[in-house]
Formats: sequence, C-alpha cells, structure tokens
Amino acid sequence: MHPTSRIRRVPPPLRLVGCALCVLAIGACGGSEPEPADAGVVATVYENARVIVGDGTVMDDAMVVVLDGRFAYVGPSAGAALVEGAERVDLSGKTVMPAVVNAHAHLTSTRPERAELLRHFAYYGQSAVLSLGLDEGNVAFEMRDEVVPSGARSLTAGRGITSPEPGRTEVPYWVTNEEEARAAVRELAALEVDWVKVWVDDRNGQYERLSQPLYAAVIDEAHAHGLRVAAHVFTLEDAKGLLRAGIDAFAHGIRDRDVDDELVALWLERPEVVLVPNLPGPGVATDVSWLAGTVPADQLAELEASAARESASAQEAFGIQARNLVRLQQAGVKIAFGTDGSAPWAVHQELEDMVRAGMSPGDAIVAATSTSAALLRLDDLGSVTAGRSADFVVLDANPLDDITNTHRISDVYLRGARVDREALASGFLRPAAQ
Repeated sequence: MHPTSRIRRVPPPLRLVGCALCVLAIGACGGSEPEPADAGVVATVYENARVIVGDGTVMDDAMVVVLDGRFAYVGPSAGAALVEGAERVDLSGKTVMPAVVNAHAHLTSTRPERAELLRHFAYYGQSAVLSLGLDEGNVAFEMRDEVVPSGARSLTAGRGITSPEPGRTEVPYWVTNEEEARAAVRELAALEVDWVKVWVDDRNGQYERLSQPLYAAVIDEAHAHGLRVAAHVFTLEDAKGLLRAGIDAFAHGIRDRDVDDELVALWLERPEVVLVPNLPGPGVATDVSWLAGTVPADQLAELEASAARESASAQEAFGIQARNLVRLQQAGVKIAFGTDGSAPWAVHQELEDMVRAGMSPGDAIVAATSTSAALLRLDDLGSVTAGRSADFVVLDANPLDDITNTHRISDVYLRGARVDREALASGFLRPAAQ
C-alpha cells in the first residue's frame, strides 16, 4: 500500500511557534498561564473543526490558532488556554484543509489579467500556482515577488523549450541543435526561473518531437545551473528516455499505452522524480452547476453543454492515464498535482478525476497540498502545521467522504487573512470592458 493511503486519526503533539510568540500556554512551555502575544497582534482561534493536515493525518474536533499570518498552534482543543482577547471562530461541522498548490498551470503574461487570474485561483482555494513554460516578457518574474491582494502566489518557468512547431505558440524556444538547447537554458538561468519546461511530443504526427540528444542537453545544462526540468510527455518510450536522461518531474502522465515493468523499474531507480498527472476529461457527463455565480451565464452554458457530452474515445484515453496513475502511485512514485491551462476551477475537477482514476480522496489531497508544495520548494505551504503560512480552506462538508465536497467552500484564507469571495465573484461576473 502506498504510504499516504491510510488516513491517520491520531492525537498529535501540541505544537507551538516559539514561546516568545505564544498565543497558547502549555505546561512544557514554562507554566500554565498564557504568555502575552506581541502588542497589537491579535490571535484568531478556529475551534471545533475537522482538520485535514495535508500529510495524511486527520484531526477531529481540533483547534487552529493563527497569529501574524501563520499557524501558531494546531492540535486538540483541550490542550491549551487562550490568550485574553483572541478572536474566536466556531467551525463546528466544517472541515479545514490546506489551500491547494497547483504545480502546472498557464497564466497570462500581462499584469492586470495575471493579477485577476491569481485572485480567481485563490477564490477556488489555491495558494500558489506554477506557470509552466508559456510566460513571455518580464511580468511573470516581477509578480512572483509580489503579494497580489486576495491572490495566490505565482512561480514561473518563463519560456519553455521545444522543437519547432509552426502554427502553434511561438513563446517557447524552438531548438534544433544542442547548442541552441543549452543557450536557451543559459538564458533561463540568468532569469532565475523556478523550473525549466520541455515539450517532448510530436502532436499526433504534426511535428518532429524534441529528440533525445536535445532534451538530454537541456537537462544537463539545467542541472549545471542548479535548475530542475519538467517534461510534457506523451509516449511511454519518451518517458523512459527522459528518466534515463535525468528528468526531475513529469508534467503529464503517459498517454499512449499502459506503462510496463521497465518503466516502473526505471522510475524506482530515481524515486525523487515526481509525476504531475494532469488527467484528461473522463468522457462522461459531469455536473458543473456548482460554478453558477462565479462565471458569466453564457460561459456557464457552454461549460455545461461540454460537460454533458459523453465520448467513448475520451473514456479510452482517460482509462490509459488512470491505470498508469494508479499503478505508479501503488509502486511508490510521488504524485503531485496540476491542472494545465488557466481555468481556475479546474482544481476541483482534477481532484475528482484523480479519485475517479482510483486514488483515495485522502491521497488526492496529499498530492494537491504537501507533495506539490514540496515539489515547488514552497516549504511554508501545503500543510496545516504550526509555523507555516496560514493558507487554508474551510469546507462545509468532508472531502474524505466525497471528493466533490471540495466544491463546497465556506471560506478561503491566505496568509491568515480571509478572502472576500463574494466581492471577488461579483468582479468575475463583470463584463471584460468594465
């Protein structure tokens, strides 16, 4: 069984972020009386919640204390005394989980639109997004160091690298020899990208895909500059070649056929390599009515019409990737999370599809939170744990019972602050000209 497949309901030890910042008093911290918080800093205490920590652990009837934008305490309600004057929020019947970390999406490259999209991602419960390979210009690099009010954080791979693809986007570097491949990586290294992205795909025979010598040169040059490489991949054979060349992550699952023993063995030789599956549409009718009120009516009608269609070919394609995902997960491969594209609500559809593929709800949530945060080296995200940034989602129902309960968002908090989702939703519905 995969190590995250069990939901552990065990009383955790009391956690505290330094006695100098105590909002709780614990006997081991030097006495039974609460120590004062810093002047002017008010703690918020969330009580009586079920807490999905993000590492496979679940706490029932737990207390979460947020101080100065971070979790100061996560644990049993009975284990601590409150500082006088703390704000208290009763979350009886609700479930708290970490905000999702999206390790594969595509953001726009203009400032106002990118900021709006980051707020839209936050609305649906995401704390951070990696824009993987289609960013042009300087905006993506400027904005990753900025805090967008009520918005998710963003990382960028800048421009990805592929073989020439006339008729498709010209944002990526089109490389035809090893020196061009290495030069592209050197430019990306100078920009201090968070990842390097390569596409290894002939697009159904339309193009000559990036060859093994070229993607091997990209990986080698990237590693020489301390950078990691994520691959868009399609075929089993290319996945094997990329593993042998030293790839760090796959930005898609294998899509042409079921994986074989050789692929599994190659992957287990490099257990640090992470899979971000990005499952395709399942080809069965799905309900998207929960998007009402957050997308314009005409767009919702189009989404509902598309979601109502069934497709045997889509079901077959989904089946291949679903089987591959489950086999690799059961073999011990690390599974992270991404949605591709720019639809901010796709986070919930991807979680649903991961469970449809055969993962447990708990495993899907671990992939989307702590594993993705670790993949992006965002050490203060992905877990409801003392000391980390207080980026979390409050749900009206338990997603461990039904993963579609992630749709039922009561509140989103980023950096300890409640996101005004009602105000954001009204903005999303405004015509683009306003």
